[in-house]
Amino acid sequence: MPINFIPEFWSDQVLLPFEADLVFGQPKVANRKYEGTIREKGDTVHVSSIGDPTVKKYDKNTDLEIDDLSDSETAMVIDQGDYFAFRVNDIEKLQAAENFEDPATARAGYKLQNQVDLFLYNQLKAGVDAKNNLGRVTVTESEPEKATVGQLSMYRLAVKLREKLDRASVPKTGRYLAIPPELLSPLLLDARFINAEKLGSVGPLLNGTVGRMAGFDILESNNINKVGGTGAAKDDYVVIAGVSEALSFANQLSNVETLRAQNRFADIVRGVNIYGGKVFRPEGLASASVLLSPPATPAAA
Repeated sequence: MPINFIPEFWSDQVLLPFEADLVFGQPKVANRKYEGTIREKGDTVHVSSIGDPTVKKYDKNTDLEIDDLSDSETAMVIDQGDYFAFRVNDIEKLQAAENFEDPATARAGYKLQNQVDLFLYNQLKAGVDAKNNLGRVTVTESEPEKATVGQLSMYRLAVKLREKLDRASVPKTGRYLAIPPELLSPLLLDARFINAEKLGSVGPLLNGTVGRMAGFDILESNNINKVGGTGAAKDDYVVIAGVSEALSFANQLSNVETLRAQNRFADIVRGVNIYGGKVFRPEGLASASVLLSPPATPAAA
């Protein structure tokens, strides 16, 4: 009993969970304006940028000076690719009480999403302008009023990241701050944090949105893990703040297909996803390496 294969249907079965779970790859975090130009792994997207014009003082008795705008070109290489392939046996298909290939394709979409999001997080982390990197900070895991000397509250950290973006003249609209679940916990203890349930229906929420604070949409991502290794920052989490113009992302689920297995009574469903990303506007990002710490224990009386 072969599967009735409709390419558009199977692609949708993968793309729906893929798009629903993207955090760093969603359009409000990474712009996808060049996505239509890619076809296969190895493609290169050439992005031209125009220099700023010069503003001069006007004098009605002086001829205008006309500038030739400078331009530059930067390449974004589509050098990442992931695939899935699974077998659906005819007998299992016949005996199954419920459709089981749909959940399999949904899981494939989730797995592809996880790889893309991890890649984009690493691009963001590496692409922050050095002037916008706060360096290492310690954040209290308790209520903000219990922060001790050398500790910040999560709210104070967000304000400092905002200050970096403000100084770089980054637009205030559409800002996000991505954090791991561990840093969400102290946020939930802060009355200044607006939980997503209280945001109202002013528009669609970003994937992973848990609330708003200090002008940021707060996004939660499981792909922000401890730095690891053996260095001093091994237990830190690197958080990212920014706007979508900073990172460009192109993704193409280029082929989803089915074919009959040669040595089994079964169908094989397989697909490949190709993608790439690049930080074009480093000044549109800010970051901090955050160590979560308990408040100091009060000295005994």
